[in-house]
Formats: sequence, C-alpha cells, structure tokens
Amino acid sequence: MRSRSSRAATAAVALALAGGAMVPAAAESRPDPEGVWRVKGYGAVVSIADGRLQEYQTSAVSCLKGDSADRTARGVFTAEDGTVLTVRPSGALHVAGSPGDRELQRLAGLPEACTHPTPDDPVTTFDVFWQSFEEHYPFFAAKDIDWQAVRHTYRPRVHADTTRDELFALFSEMVRPLYDAHVAVLDGDRYFAQVRPGTVMASEELDTRIKNHVVRRDLGGVKPQEFANGRISYADLPGGQGYLRISGFAGYDRQDPSYAAQSAELEAALDVVLTAGRTASLKGLIIDLRINGGGSDELGLRIAERLTDSPYLAYRKRTRYTRPQSIPVVPARDTPRYNGPVAVLTAGTTVSAGETFTQALIDRPGRTVRIGESTQGVFSDTLDRRLPNGMEVWLPNEEFLTRSGRTFDGAGIPPHIRTPVFTEEEFKDDRDSAFDTAVAVLRR
Repeated sequence: MRSRSSRAATAAVALALAGGAMVPAAAESRPDPEGVWRVKGYGAVVSIADGRLQEYQTSAVSCLKGDSADRTARGVFTAEDGTVLTVRPSGALHVAGSPGDRELQRLAGLPEACTHPTPDDPVTTFDVFWQSFEEHYPFFAAKDIDWQAVRHTYRPRVHADTTRDELFALFSEMVRPLYDAHVAVLDGDRYFAQVRPGTVMASEELDTRIKNHVVRRDLGGVKPQEFANGRISYADLPGGQGYLRISGFAGYDRQDPSYAAQSAELEAALDVVLTAGRTASLKGLIIDLRINGGGSDELGLRIAERLTDSPYLAYRKRTRYTRPQSIPVVPARDTPRYNGPVAVLTAGTTVSAGETFTQALIDRPGRTVRIGESTQGVFSDTLDRRLPNGMEVWLPNEEFLTRSGRTFDGAGIPPHIRTPVFTEEEFKDDRDSAFDTAVAVLRR
C-alpha cells in the first residue's frame, strides 16, 4: 500500500492513499476485526489475523499477495510506508487521506486462487494485465476503446519465450491509446505513462520557471509567504485581493509522509493565511492550481472547508461495483472561514487531487469562477496491481461524479473563462493572461 504521488501525474495505491488515521475514542474497547474480507470494487481481499493485515490482489484469473500492515490500535493497521487503515465496526475500510470508506464483505476464507502460487510465465502475466483493466477500468466506452479487440490483437503475440523487454513494450502499446495519466506500466526503473494530448507533464523545472515568472511579474518581485515545504505560498495583492498558490497535495513534510503529518502542515499554513482579519477584509481570492501534481484528495477538502459557511456536496465516488458515495464539504469549526468570491486558475498540469479539489469547489456557495485551461482529466485513486512476473501496472478504478452525475475524466474540468496558460508566447511577451483575468473578474 503506497502513497499517492506525482510521478507521471500520480502514483498508485492498491488499497488506498498513504496517511495517518485518527483512532476513534472507543476503538480500544472493540475487538480486532479478524477474518477475511473482500474490499468491494477494489479487486482486493484482506486477511486479518494475529495483529496483521495482509492484502491479496485478486481477479477472475489470479491472486497475488500484496502489501501488509501491522496492528497499531484496535482495528487500526499501519504499513511500513506509513499507510494507515482503519476497519470500521460498520464493515468498512477507511484509509486516511482518501475521502469516504470502502465497503467490506466478509468471506468464509481466502479465495481458492490465493491458496497456491500464480504462474509467472509471460502468457499468465498478459492475462492478469488484461484482466485487471477488464474488471476495473471505467472509461473504455467513453474513449471508444474495444478492450476485447485489444486482447484478440495482442495475446497471440505472447508465448512462453516472450522476453521481459517485449512484454513491457507490448503492455505500453496496449494502453497508449487511453491517454490516461493515471495509467502506467512499470518494470524496475522502466516506466511508461503519458498525459492527455495537447498537454505536458509537470516537472520540477517547469514549476520553478512558472513560480519565478509569477513572483517577478504578478507579485512585483515580492516573494510570497511559503509553507509546507514550498508547496503552498500566499501573497496579498493590491486592491484587497489574495493569491494562494498550491503546487500539490503531498510532500508537505519531508520527514514524515503520513497523512496526519501532511494535514498538520496544511492546517498550520491555513491558520496563517486565513486569519480572522484577512477573511473579513479579502475582496477576492485567487487560487492558483495551474501546476498541481496531485496527492491526497482529503487535503483539498480541508481547504474547501475553510471557504464556505454552508455545507454542500463536493462530489460522489463510485467504482464499477459500488453505489455512489457522497463526499461532503462541511464548514471548518473553530477557525475563520472565507466565503467571498474565488477565482480558480487551472491548466492541463492540474492533475488528480488538484482536479478533485477543483471539483469540490464547483458547487461552493458563493461566487467561484474557473479561469485558464481544462484540467488533465484524471480523478480516481489508482490501483497498484502487481503482475506475476514482478512487473506492475497502475490504473484508475473510480469515477468522481458531480451532483448531476457528470464526470470529467478524459476531457478534464473546463474553465468558465478560457485563457492561454504559460505558453511560450506568454513567457516571451511577459504575460500571464489567466492571472490578469482573475484580478479583473474579482474586481467586478
């Protein structure tokens, strides 16, 4: 169970995001939920026994042993990388940093396929790869991809002597037409992934170039306050407006990758930025997500909670096998909140948790306008699937729905006002059209 990160756009999770969980006060009085459970919609079975949670990644043709976590409190398990999972008494799995819960179904025992090794030959590896997408990928129809036809085309090319290099190239070729930044094929240091056509992959170099451009041009050379390992910055603008830049929803604490540590860093930053005086006097807030590589969806919700006085629906989540689960935005308690006009700047380099945060502001009470370009179009947490030969594949398995049932996967969330975003022409002519438009819109 690994952290969600921004390598290629966002890394994956077998069961969920990394994090640290708050343990319910009554947790110590409950027995451990020992037994075998199916995690519905996530292609996983977990076995809990003797203070240890073991994941098994299952499909119709395979069962592969996944990650494990040790008991750290009643019903709470922590993996080696800091991932914390809480098994609810209601029969649900909660992973800190991921909104909502995952439904558990008790099984009498491990599936039969989990009682013996899965062969690691090339043909079996191909079948597990193809089946993982067949069972979980939600967007074939929307992307006009016939996955059965893909199998008929590529499986005859795989045989007992197919090399690892050939298999990696074949898998990459199979998923290339998806143009999905949450799909990746991995083999050691080799990695294949791609972004939506017409967009570029965010990089540290691009982020630095853009940050310098914004500071020099938009902020008049005045460096903003920086927080959370430089991933959050804030500056007051002339005319009573504010500028909040968020380059990701992860990496806030270099020493501690847990969700609890990231959340603490975020809350500390928001306490400094959204003071009682500032929230009362702000005439408009620009939130710059144009370079945002994703991370924890829950962190985005923590910000949204500081931007409303009324509860509302952020989005609903579902897999192909589960009913939609409503994820609310509930106003933050015991802290100042800003409910004035907001301009959200987005681009194709607004990815994953940057997009779910953008979606969480769509129905925000009050005036919220999106400016720039469409986001990347990848919202789901990603399943980290191990393959029998030791390779891995990452793929999304969730849909994020608006109140009306719409999804933005593939095309991304469109802006209300479309402007160029950090094109070479913008740099050359010393422009920042999205920023200038936001300033003007918030003055109206």
